[in-house]
This record gives sequence, C-alpha cells and structure tokens, in this order.
Amino acid sequence: MKKNTGIWIDHKEAVLVSIEGDQAFVQHVESGAESHLKPAGGWKAGGTVVAQAVFNEHSAEERRKHQYHAFYIKVIELLGDSSKIAIFGPGEAKLEFAKEIEKVNGLHTKVTGIEACERLTENQLIAKVKTLFIASK
Repeated sequence: MKKNTGIWIDHKEAVLVSIEGDQAFVQHVESGAESHLKPAGGWKAGGTVVAQAVFNEHSAEERRKHQYHAFYIKVIELLGDSSKIAIFGPGEAKLEFAKEIEKVNGLHTKVTGIEACERLTENQLIAKVKTLFIASK
C-alpha cells in the first residue's frame, strides 16, 4: 500500500502526517536548535563590544545552521518509503528542508508541492494532507 506524507515544518519542530489507505499516522520531531535570542554580551579583551557581538552572532548562526541540517536529515529519514511528499510551513524552514531533500538521490521527485502555511492543529493538518492526496489520485 502506498504511503503519502505531508510535513509541516519550521525551525522548532516538524509534524509528519502519513496517510496509508484510510489511516493517518502522526509523528512530531523537535529540532532542538537554539533560538535566535541574542545572548547578553560583555567585554572581552582584544575587541570592541560591536566586533565581539558580530563575532558571537556569526558563531551562533553557524551553530544553528548545523543544528537545522541535522534536524532536516532526521526528518528525511522518517520519510522512509513515502510515495508522495507535500511540504508546508510558515517561514524559511520549508525551503531549507526542500533543498536538503534535493540532495537525497531520487527523493526530490516525490515532492508534489511546497506551500506556505501557518501553524495548524494536528486535526487540521491531517485533514489538509488527506484532502491533498485524495484530490491528487
């Protein structure tokens, strides 16, 4: 039986809804990535406050980028044997995730669409994914 999967994703979490026949299976995955909050800075020998703040933000951004990459890989592994994949989300994460999928041999051909979408309840997401894949039959 074919499995179709819809993914709602942002930088904090992903919600995967897999549809097999009439059954819907839901999985939640937390990213564990740091937030974009600016840390309280201080003086450090050998640099100005501004230069140190720029360096700290660059380091934090690089760390977050690696955390997001690991998060996307974990979600891609959960896609398993999906026949069709739809991606939803409010911001850049859905596009970043789609780029990671393109790196996986053959998986990008299964992506049927990428759609901007604010946060949905679990039931709303299940209904959206069912409607999408039933309409595409």
